[in-house]
Amino acid sequence: MVKSTFNDAKKAKADEFYTQLPDIETELRHYRDQLRGKVILCNCDDPYESNFFKYFAMNFNFLGLKKLIATCYAGSVVAGEQLSLFDVPALEPRPDSPRHAYKIEITEVPDENGDGATDLADVELLLRNGKNVLTLLQGDGDFRSRECVELLKLSDVVVTNPPFSLFREYLAQLMEHDKGFLILGSQGAISYADVFGFIQRNRLWLGYDNGGEKWFRVPMDYQNNTPSRLKIVDGIKYLSMGSVYWFTNLDTTRRHEPLTLYRRYSPDEYPTYANYDAIEVSKVADIPLDFDGDMGVPITFLDKYNPDQFELIGQSRQLSRPIIVGDTVIERFQDRNGYMRQAARERFCLPDGDAYKRVFDRIVIRNKHPEARL
Repeated sequence: MVKSTFNDAKKAKADEFYTQLPDIETELRHYRDQLRGKVILCNCDDPYESNFFKYFAMNFNFLGLKKLIATCYAGSVVAGEQLSLFDVPALEPRPDSPRHAYKIEITEVPDENGDGATDLADVELLLRNGKNVLTLLQGDGDFRSRECVELLKLSDVVVTNPPFSLFREYLAQLMEHDKGFLILGSQGAISYADVFGFIQRNRLWLGYDNGGEKWFRVPMDYQNNTPSRLKIVDGIKYLSMGSVYWFTNLDTTRRHEPLTLYRRYSPDEYPTYANYDAIEVSKVADIPLDFDGDMGVPITFLDKYNPDQFELIGQSRQLSRPIIVGDTVIERFQDRNGYMRQAARERFCLPDGDAYKRVFDRIVIRNKHPEARL
Protein backbone atom coordinates (compact mmCIF):
# COMPACT_ATOMS: atom_id res chain seq x y z
CA MET A 1 0.00 0.00 0.00
CA VAL A 2 2.85 2.36 0.85
CA LYS A 3 4.56 1.58 -2.46
CA SER A 4 1.34 2.22 -4.37
CA THR A 5 0.85 5.55 -2.62
CA PHE A 6 4.43 6.56 -3.40
CA ASN A 7 4.06 5.62 -7.07
CA ASP A 8 0.77 7.50 -7.30
CA ALA A 9 2.38 10.58 -5.78
CA LYS A 10 5.38 10.30 -8.11
CA LYS A 11 3.05 10.00 -11.10
CA ALA A 12 0.99 12.96 -9.92
CA LYS A 13 4.08 15.16 -9.65
CA ALA A 14 5.05 14.23 -13.20
CA ASP A 15 1.62 15.45 -14.31
CA GLU A 16 1.54 18.71 -12.35
CA PHE A 17 2.41 21.25 -15.03
CA TYR A 18 0.78 24.61 -14.28
CA THR A 19 0.48 26.76 -17.39
CA GLN A 20 1.67 30.36 -17.36
CA LEU A 21 -0.75 33.17 -18.16
CA PRO A 22 1.12 34.57 -21.23
CA ASP A 23 0.94 31.16 -22.94
CA ILE A 24 -2.80 31.01 -22.30
CA GLU A 25 -3.32 34.55 -23.58
CA THR A 26 -1.29 33.87 -26.73
CA GLU A 27 -3.52 30.94 -27.71
CA LEU A 28 -6.92 32.07 -26.43
CA ARG A 29 -6.88 35.34 -28.34
CA HIS A 30 -7.78 33.40 -31.48
CA TYR A 31 -11.08 32.02 -30.14
CA ARG A 32 -12.97 35.03 -28.81
CA ASP A 33 -15.95 34.66 -31.16
CA GLN A 34 -16.23 30.93 -30.46
CA LEU A 35 -16.35 31.49 -26.69
CA ARG A 36 -19.00 34.22 -26.61
CA GLY A 37 -22.15 33.16 -24.79
CA LYS A 38 -20.63 29.83 -23.76
CA VAL A 39 -20.33 27.95 -20.47
CA ILE A 40 -16.58 27.39 -19.93
CA LEU A 41 -15.33 24.51 -17.81
CA CYS A 42 -11.82 24.26 -16.35
CA ASN A 43 -12.00 20.86 -14.68
CA CYS A 44 -8.31 20.26 -13.97
CA ASP A 45 -7.67 23.60 -12.30
CA ASP A 46 -7.50 24.76 -8.71
CA PRO A 47 -9.25 28.14 -9.09
CA TYR A 48 -6.91 29.73 -6.53
CA GLU A 49 -3.80 28.75 -8.45
CA SER A 50 -4.85 28.12 -12.04
CA ASN A 51 -4.05 30.73 -14.64
CA PHE A 52 -6.80 29.25 -16.83
CA PHE A 53 -9.33 30.29 -14.21
CA LYS A 54 -7.60 33.63 -13.76
CA TYR A 55 -7.73 34.31 -17.51
CA PHE A 56 -11.42 33.57 -17.88
CA ALA A 57 -12.39 35.32 -14.64
CA MET A 58 -10.53 38.51 -15.61
CA ASN A 59 -11.92 38.43 -19.15
CA PHE A 60 -15.41 37.19 -18.30
CA ASN A 61 -17.17 40.31 -19.57
CA PHE A 62 -14.77 40.97 -22.44
CA LEU A 63 -15.35 37.46 -23.80
CA GLY A 64 -19.09 37.65 -23.14
CA LEU A 65 -19.17 34.35 -21.25
CA LYS A 66 -22.38 32.85 -19.93
CA LYS A 67 -20.79 30.97 -17.05
CA LEU A 68 -17.35 29.90 -15.80
CA ILE A 69 -16.93 26.67 -13.83
CA ALA A 70 -13.65 25.52 -12.29
CA THR A 71 -12.99 22.50 -10.11
CA CYS A 72 -10.12 21.60 -7.79
CA TYR A 73 -8.66 18.11 -7.47
CA ALA A 74 -8.01 17.11 -3.87
CA GLY A 75 -5.04 14.92 -4.81
CA SER A 76 -3.02 17.72 -6.39
CA VAL A 77 0.56 17.92 -5.11
CA VAL A 78 0.90 21.57 -6.10
CA ALA A 79 -2.44 23.09 -5.13
CA GLY A 80 -2.22 25.17 -2.00
CA GLU A 81 1.51 24.67 -1.69
CA GLN A 82 3.06 27.56 -3.58
CA LEU A 83 1.19 30.44 -5.14
CA SER A 84 -2.29 31.83 -4.57
CA LEU A 85 -3.81 34.06 -7.24
CA PHE A 86 -6.44 35.36 -4.86
CA ASP A 87 -6.23 36.66 -1.30
CA VAL A 88 -9.38 34.86 -0.17
CA PRO A 89 -9.70 32.77 3.02
CA ALA A 90 -9.67 29.04 2.25
CA LEU A 91 -12.62 26.82 2.99
CA GLU A 92 -12.60 24.91 6.26
CA PRO A 93 -10.96 21.51 5.66
CA ARG A 94 -12.95 18.35 6.16
CA PRO A 95 -12.16 16.27 9.26
CA ASP A 96 -10.97 13.34 7.14
CA SER A 97 -8.86 15.36 4.70
CA PRO A 98 -6.83 18.58 5.09
CA ARG A 99 -7.01 19.12 1.32
CA HIS A 100 -10.51 19.21 -0.12
CA ALA A 101 -12.08 19.51 -3.55
CA TYR A 102 -14.35 22.40 -4.44
CA LYS A 103 -15.86 24.17 -7.38
CA ILE A 104 -16.36 27.80 -8.32
CA GLU A 105 -19.20 28.92 -10.57
CA ILE A 106 -19.35 32.48 -11.87
CA THR A 107 -22.24 33.85 -13.90
CA GLU A 108 -21.22 37.50 -13.72
CA VAL A 109 -18.30 39.67 -12.71
CA PRO A 110 -19.75 43.05 -11.63
CA ASP A 111 -17.75 46.11 -10.67
CA GLU A 112 -17.65 45.09 -7.00
CA ASN A 113 -15.22 47.79 -5.87
CA GLY A 114 -16.85 50.59 -7.88
CA ASP A 115 -13.69 51.70 -9.66
CA GLY A 116 -15.38 51.82 -13.05
CA ALA A 117 -13.76 48.65 -14.41
CA THR A 118 -13.96 44.90 -13.88
CA ASP A 119 -10.66 43.24 -13.08
CA LEU A 120 -9.01 40.70 -10.79
CA ALA A 121 -9.84 42.79 -7.72
CA ASP A 122 -13.54 42.41 -8.53
CA VAL A 123 -13.10 38.66 -8.90
CA GLU A 124 -11.49 38.50 -5.46
CA LEU A 125 -14.38 40.41 -3.90
CA LEU A 126 -16.85 38.16 -5.69
CA LEU A 127 -15.17 35.04 -4.34
CA ARG A 128 -15.06 36.50 -0.86
CA ASN A 129 -18.65 37.72 -0.71
CA GLY A 130 -20.64 35.91 -3.38
CA LYS A 131 -23.16 33.40 -2.08
CA ASN A 132 -22.89 29.89 -3.55
CA VAL A 133 -19.99 30.98 -5.76
CA LEU A 134 -17.59 28.61 -4.04
CA THR A 135 -18.84 25.27 -2.70
CA LEU A 136 -17.32 21.97 -1.63
CA LEU A 137 -17.52 18.93 -3.88
CA GLN A 138 -18.69 15.64 -2.45
CA GLY A 139 -15.81 13.69 -4.02
CA ASP A 140 -12.16 14.39 -4.73
CA GLY A 141 -12.70 16.49 -7.87
CA ASP A 142 -11.37 13.87 -10.29
CA PHE A 143 -12.63 14.72 -13.80
CA ARG A 144 -13.98 11.15 -14.05
CA SER A 145 -16.12 11.39 -10.91
CA ARG A 146 -19.91 11.47 -11.28
CA GLU A 147 -20.35 15.05 -10.05
CA CYS A 148 -17.56 16.34 -12.33
CA VAL A 149 -19.11 14.54 -15.31
CA GLU A 150 -22.39 16.28 -14.51
CA LEU A 151 -20.57 19.61 -14.64
CA LEU A 152 -19.08 18.56 -17.97
CA LYS A 153 -22.56 17.92 -19.32
CA LEU A 154 -23.56 21.47 -18.37
CA SER A 155 -20.60 23.05 -20.19
CA ASP A 156 -20.09 24.09 -23.80
CA VAL A 157 -16.29 24.40 -24.05
CA VAL A 158 -13.57 22.83 -21.88
CA VAL A 159 -10.25 24.64 -21.61
CA THR A 160 -7.47 23.29 -19.41
CA ASN A 161 -4.15 21.48 -19.08
CA PRO A 162 -5.13 17.88 -18.21
CA PRO A 163 -2.73 15.33 -16.68
CA PHE A 164 -0.46 14.16 -19.49
CA SER A 165 -0.57 10.54 -18.28
CA LEU A 166 -4.37 10.58 -18.57
CA PHE A 167 -4.54 12.50 -21.85
CA ARG A 168 -6.15 9.71 -23.88
CA GLU A 169 -8.78 9.00 -21.24
CA TYR A 170 -9.46 12.71 -20.82
CA LEU A 171 -9.83 13.26 -24.57
CA ALA A 172 -12.07 10.20 -24.94
CA GLN A 173 -14.41 11.65 -22.33
CA LEU A 174 -14.66 14.95 -24.20
CA MET A 175 -15.41 13.11 -27.43
CA GLU A 176 -18.00 10.89 -25.75
CA HIS A 177 -19.90 13.93 -24.50
CA ASP A 178 -19.41 15.88 -27.74
CA LYS A 179 -17.86 18.93 -26.09
CA GLY A 180 -15.89 21.76 -27.60
CA PHE A 181 -12.40 21.88 -26.14
CA LEU A 182 -8.98 23.48 -26.16
CA ILE A 183 -6.46 21.50 -24.13
CA LEU A 184 -2.71 21.15 -23.80
CA GLY A 185 -0.92 17.86 -24.41
CA SER A 186 2.44 16.37 -25.24
CA GLN A 187 3.51 16.21 -28.88
CA GLY A 188 3.92 12.49 -28.34
CA ALA A 189 0.17 12.11 -27.89
CA ILE A 190 -0.18 12.54 -31.66
CA SER A 191 1.27 9.05 -32.11
CA TYR A 192 -1.35 7.36 -29.92
CA ALA A 193 -3.58 5.29 -32.19
CA ASP A 194 -6.84 6.64 -30.74
CA VAL A 195 -5.69 10.27 -30.76
CA PHE A 196 -4.40 9.99 -34.31
CA GLY A 197 -7.68 8.37 -35.29
CA PHE A 198 -9.58 11.45 -34.15
CA ILE A 199 -7.20 13.61 -36.20
CA GLN A 200 -7.74 11.40 -39.26
CA ARG A 201 -11.51 11.74 -38.92
CA ASN A 202 -11.22 15.54 -38.57
CA ARG A 203 -12.61 15.49 -35.05
CA LEU A 204 -9.38 16.89 -33.61
CA TRP A 205 -6.60 19.17 -34.81
CA LEU A 206 -3.87 21.45 -33.48
CA GLY A 207 -4.20 25.01 -32.29
CA TYR A 208 -1.89 27.94 -33.01
CA ASP A 209 0.95 28.25 -30.49
CA ASN A 210 2.56 24.81 -30.71
CA GLY A 211 6.07 23.72 -29.85
CA GLY A 212 8.61 26.36 -28.94
CA GLU A 213 9.75 26.85 -25.37
CA LYS A 214 7.11 26.98 -22.65
CA TRP A 215 7.81 27.14 -18.93
CA PHE A 216 5.40 25.33 -16.60
CA ARG A 217 5.23 25.61 -12.82
CA VAL A 218 6.06 22.31 -11.12
CA PRO A 219 6.43 21.07 -7.50
CA MET A 220 9.57 22.26 -5.75
CA ASP A 221 10.86 18.71 -5.40
CA TYR A 222 10.37 17.98 -9.10
CA GLN A 223 13.54 16.58 -10.67
CA ASN A 224 14.66 16.40 -14.30
CA ASN A 225 17.62 14.75 -16.01
CA THR A 226 18.46 18.04 -17.72
CA PRO A 227 19.07 20.68 -15.02
CA SER A 228 19.08 23.49 -17.60
CA ARG A 229 15.37 22.85 -18.14
CA LEU A 230 14.60 23.88 -14.56
CA LYS A 231 14.66 27.30 -12.97
CA ILE A 232 13.44 28.91 -9.76
CA VAL A 233 11.95 32.40 -9.82
CA ASP A 234 10.62 34.04 -6.62
CA GLY A 235 10.54 30.69 -4.86
CA ILE A 236 8.62 28.96 -7.67
CA LYS A 237 10.12 26.13 -9.72
CA TYR A 238 9.52 26.00 -13.48
CA LEU A 239 10.15 23.32 -16.10
CA SER A 240 10.90 24.11 -19.73
CA MET A 241 9.09 21.97 -22.30
CA GLY A 242 9.40 22.35 -26.06
CA SER A 243 7.04 19.63 -27.22
CA VAL A 244 3.70 20.83 -25.86
CA TYR A 245 0.82 21.33 -28.29
CA TRP A 246 -2.67 22.76 -28.15
CA PHE A 247 -5.31 20.20 -29.18
CA THR A 248 -8.77 21.43 -30.12
CA ASN A 249 -11.95 20.89 -32.10
CA LEU A 250 -12.67 24.62 -32.29
CA ASP A 251 -12.16 25.77 -35.85
CA THR A 252 -8.95 27.62 -36.64
CA THR A 253 -7.93 29.71 -39.61
CA ARG A 254 -4.62 27.84 -39.84
CA ARG A 255 -6.19 24.54 -40.83
CA HIS A 256 -7.71 26.21 -43.89
CA GLU A 257 -4.48 27.80 -45.10
CA PRO A 258 -2.82 25.87 -47.96
CA LEU A 259 0.77 24.82 -47.44
CA THR A 260 2.97 26.39 -50.10
CA LEU A 261 4.96 23.73 -51.95
CA TYR A 262 7.91 24.46 -54.23
CA ARG A 263 9.98 21.27 -54.50
CA ARG A 264 9.53 18.70 -57.28
CA TYR A 265 9.87 14.96 -56.94
CA SER A 266 12.92 13.02 -58.05
CA PRO A 267 13.77 9.43 -57.01
CA ASP A 268 17.29 10.43 -56.03
CA GLU A 269 16.12 13.04 -53.52
CA TYR A 270 13.14 11.11 -52.14
CA PRO A 271 14.04 7.46 -51.43
CA THR A 272 11.34 4.85 -50.88
CA TYR A 273 11.08 2.96 -47.60
CA ALA A 274 12.15 -0.68 -47.54
CA ASN A 275 9.11 -1.74 -45.49
CA TYR A 276 6.33 0.49 -46.81
CA ASP A 277 5.53 1.87 -50.24
CA ALA A 278 6.01 5.58 -49.55
CA ILE A 279 8.76 8.12 -50.08
CA GLU A 280 10.70 9.71 -47.26
CA VAL A 281 10.24 13.49 -46.83
CA SER A 282 12.45 14.46 -43.91
CA LYS A 283 11.29 18.09 -43.74
CA VAL A 284 7.77 19.48 -44.11
CA ALA A 285 9.18 22.26 -46.28
CA ASP A 286 10.43 19.63 -48.74
CA ILE A 287 7.07 18.04 -49.57
CA PRO A 288 7.04 17.75 -53.38
CA LEU A 289 4.20 19.51 -55.15
CA ASP A 290 3.91 16.96 -57.98
CA PHE A 291 3.97 13.59 -56.20
CA ASP A 292 0.66 11.72 -56.14
CA GLY A 293 1.61 8.75 -53.95
CA ASP A 294 2.14 8.15 -50.23
CA MET A 295 4.70 10.30 -48.41
CA GLY A 296 6.18 9.88 -44.95
CA VAL A 297 6.55 13.23 -43.17
CA PRO A 298 7.52 14.29 -39.62
CA ILE A 299 4.66 14.53 -37.10
CA THR A 300 5.25 18.30 -37.01
CA PHE A 301 3.40 18.31 -40.34
CA LEU A 302 0.13 18.33 -38.38
CA ASP A 303 0.89 21.89 -37.32
CA LYS A 304 0.34 22.86 -40.98
CA TYR A 305 -2.19 20.21 -41.96
CA ASN A 306 -4.99 21.41 -44.24
CA PRO A 307 -7.61 18.63 -44.72
CA ASP A 308 -8.64 20.17 -48.05
CA GLN A 309 -5.11 19.87 -49.38
CA PHE A 310 -3.89 16.57 -47.91
CA GLU A 311 -5.24 13.18 -46.91
CA LEU A 312 -3.95 11.47 -43.78
CA ILE A 313 -3.26 7.82 -44.64
CA GLY A 314 -1.85 6.66 -41.31
CA GLN A 315 1.34 6.63 -39.30
CA SER A 316 4.46 4.50 -39.19
CA ARG A 317 3.49 2.89 -35.89
CA GLN A 318 0.57 1.28 -37.68
CA LEU A 319 1.81 0.89 -41.25
CA SER A 320 5.39 -0.38 -40.94
CA ARG A 321 5.98 -3.90 -42.27
CA PRO A 322 8.85 -6.42 -42.21
CA ILE A 323 11.55 -5.94 -44.82
CA ILE A 324 11.38 -8.62 -47.50
CA VAL A 325 14.32 -9.34 -49.78
CA GLY A 326 13.50 -12.05 -52.31
CA ASP A 327 11.84 -14.76 -50.24
CA THR A 328 13.56 -13.73 -47.02
CA VAL A 329 11.83 -11.73 -44.28
CA ILE A 330 14.37 -9.56 -42.49
CA GLU A 331 13.17 -9.11 -38.92
CA ARG A 332 16.48 -7.74 -37.65
CA PHE A 333 19.43 -6.07 -39.31
CA GLN A 334 22.80 -4.65 -38.42
CA ASP A 335 23.14 -0.93 -39.04
CA ARG A 336 26.34 0.84 -40.12
CA ASN A 337 27.37 1.29 -36.48
CA GLY A 338 27.12 -2.43 -35.82
CA TYR A 339 23.95 -2.30 -33.72
CA MET A 340 21.23 -4.90 -34.26
CA ARG A 341 17.87 -3.26 -34.99
CA GLN A 342 14.29 -4.45 -35.21
CA ALA A 343 13.34 -3.96 -38.85
CA ALA A 344 9.65 -3.21 -38.37
CA ARG A 345 9.15 -2.11 -34.78
CA GLU A 346 6.82 0.84 -35.45
CA ARG A 347 9.42 2.54 -37.66
CA PHE A 348 9.99 2.91 -41.38
CA CYS A 349 13.39 1.84 -42.69
CA LEU A 350 15.44 3.26 -45.55
CA PRO A 351 18.11 1.44 -47.55
CA ASP A 352 21.53 2.46 -46.33
CA GLY A 353 24.20 0.88 -48.52
CA ASP A 354 24.19 -2.82 -47.67
CA ALA A 355 22.19 -2.16 -44.52
CA TYR A 356 19.16 -0.15 -43.44
CA LYS A 357 18.43 2.72 -41.12
CA ARG A 358 15.27 3.47 -39.20
CA VAL A 359 13.72 6.93 -39.29
CA PHE A 360 11.76 8.69 -36.57
CA ASP A 361 7.98 8.48 -36.31
CA ARG A 362 6.33 9.43 -39.57
CA ILE A 363 2.84 10.39 -40.65
CA VAL A 364 1.85 9.15 -44.09
CA ILE A 365 0.05 11.69 -46.25
CA ARG A 366 -1.13 12.06 -49.82
CA ASN A 367 -1.53 15.29 -51.79
CA LYS A 368 -5.16 15.59 -52.92
CA HIS A 369 -4.29 17.97 -55.76
CA PRO A 370 -0.75 17.27 -57.00
CA GLU A 371 0.53 19.38 -59.85
CA ALA A 372 1.44 17.67 -63.14
CA ARG A 373 5.09 16.66 -63.33
CA LEU A 374 7.28 18.48 -65.80
